[in-house]
Formats: sequence, structure tokens, C-alpha cells
Amino acid sequence: MSINLEGEPISDPPVSSSNITSGEQSLEQSAAAITDNKQSQMAESDTQNKLPAAPSKWEITRSILRETIETIVLAVILIFLMQLVIRNFRVDGRSMEPNLQHGQYLVVDKISYKLPFDIRPPRRGDVIVFVPPNYPNKDFVKRIIALPGDKVEIRNGDVYVNGELLPNTFNARLDHSSKATLTVPEGELYVMGDNRSHSNDSRNWGTLDIDQVVGKAWLSYWPPKSWGLIPSDASINSASLQSLFSGR
Repeated sequence: MSINLEGEPISDPPVSSSNITSGEQSLEQSAAAITDNKQSQMAESDTQNKLPAAPSKWEITRSILRETIETIVLAVILIFLMQLVIRNFRVDGRSMEPNLQHGQYLVVDKISYKLPFDIRPPRRGDVIVFVPPNYPNKDFVKRIIALPGDKVEIRNGDVYVNGELLPNTFNARLDHSSKATLTVPEGELYVMGDNRSHSNDSRNWGTLDIDQVVGKAWLSYWPPKSWGLIPSDASINSASLQSLFSGR
């Protein structure tokens, strides 16, 4: 109770019970909100610290199967693409001795001669794999001796191209055969084996259509002692790794 200036008592205003109740409810709601916030933070912390569940056997099996299938598909695609560019070839017979031996394996470059603008056209001395006109179901390997437009003549084993003696830089085994002068037609090649007396080549069946060429013999990879590039102007043995390392 209060007293005014005139000394008369003044009664205090009554406190409403509803105000007390509202205040208590507000305190309770604030406490509940704080509790809920703490519980939420604890739940998030537990979720972050919880380790992921181990995958089931089915999930592991499915993952392995998927990776295996992807690897197989990728391998098939790579093999297909490689077959468009290169192929392997097994030498059959003695026609290219002493440079290529029976049973020797080669990598054939199938793309170089087909590049646009004649970036790498056939050259004299190139060793090529082709389908011969008289054996359509078999591949041969020979050496290019003359190109379209060249005049070829063989005198007692010596080969003349455009009137000049062809140097035997690739160590061919010459014979004593002779052939009259022949002009190689456009789009064709004149090919011969390095082992002249044991070779079925252009001396027997004429010039070779360039479209029948499979590709250029690029690399020898088997047997290991013969591993190396196949040059156009030197013996193949001189370009093998064994020869290079031995200094011969």
C-alpha cells in the first residue's frame, strides 16, 4: 500500500492471476525451446560421428560385377580400335630371308598409307603385307622395288629402276634372273622377296594393286632376339635391339 501527498493511503493495484500464469508459461516455453535446441544439436553431432554402415554382400557383388563388365567392354573397344590401326602378322616361308625368318611375328601399320594428302605414301624399300592376286585368301610379305610410273628391269639378278642400279642396302639374296623393262602402271607397285630364288612375287604374277596392300611392316616383336623396327633402306637384322646393343 502507498500514501499520497495528503497522507491518505492509496491501495496498490491488484495483481492479475492471468499475468502470473502467462509469465510462467513463457518461462516454461523458453526452457523447452532451449532443451529442444540442445537435443537437436546432440542428435546432429551423433549423426556426424556415426560411421557409415558396412555394404551388404549383394552390394559388394554388384560393384564387382559392374567393374568387371566395364573393364571387358573397354578392352573390347580398345582391341577394335587397335585392329583398325595395326595388326599382327606371322611370316610364313623363306621368301624374305635373311631379313625375315619363317615363324617371325610382325606388327603391321595399316593406317600410314591411307592418311590424307599422301602424308606417308609407299616408298621403295618398304616391307609390306598384302593380298596377292593369285592367292586371294592368303597374305604375303614382300619389299617394294618400284612405284607407279617407274621403269623396272632385271639383268642377271641386278635390279634397275629408271635405268639406275638399285642398291642392295637391305642385304637381299640375289639370284641370276632377268626380266625385260616394265613400266609400273598408276595405282600399282612392283614387289619382290629378299630371297630372290625362293620368292613368288611381281616377277611371276605382275604388278600389285595398291588397294590390295594391308599395310607396312613396322615392327618385329617375336622372337625376342629379332625385336626392333623394320627399316626401308637397311637390313632388318641391323635394326634389331640385339644388334644395336651388341654394336654390330
